[in-house]
Amino acid sequence: MARFTAEEKIQAVKRYIDGTEGYKTIAKAIGVSHGVFFNWIQQYQHHGEQAFEKRYTTYTVEDKLEVLQYMIENGTSVRETVAIFNIPAPSTLTMWHKQFRLEGIDALKPKKKGRPSMKKDNKKNIHKQPEEGSVESLQAEVERLRMENAYLKKLNALVQNKEKSPNKTKRK
Repeated sequence: MARFTAEEKIQAVKRYIDGTEGYKTIAKAIGVSHGVFFNWIQQYQHHGEQAFEKRYTTYTVEDKLEVLQYMIENGTSVRETVAIFNIPAPSTLTMWHKQFRLEGIDALKPKKKGRPSMKKDNKKNIHKQPEEGSVESLQAEVERLRMENAYLKKLNALVQNKEKSPNKTKRK
């Protein structure tokens, strides 16, 4: 789908308002679906030429609820509601409605976008040392001694196996 400037949209809508051509004919001539073009017409009727100005808005939870409440109370369609509140795309309102139905108000809250930042951990391997003589410190010492004993037993077994093996290599 090609992008259109505000001027091109206004010219197309004015051709329709003049009454010489139908909206389906104009939509086909400029290369958009008649649904999109009909949305342009509705936006123009509600907001005039300001409807096509570029806008980058973030909607608060209250704004979203107001739009959804208006749509439900007045029984307007998604396209009509989008035109009335000058929301750029009907899919935005459809998504809000679906989220609200499935998850409630919390789903309408803005979510953090993008990749999460890396956490800087300034406390690298700083373990809290238990107090001397406490149960935790004694258990840690016992565990350390057990590991040391196991290591020495394995080392001893390896040395004995090496002495018993007949394939000793002689050094010159």
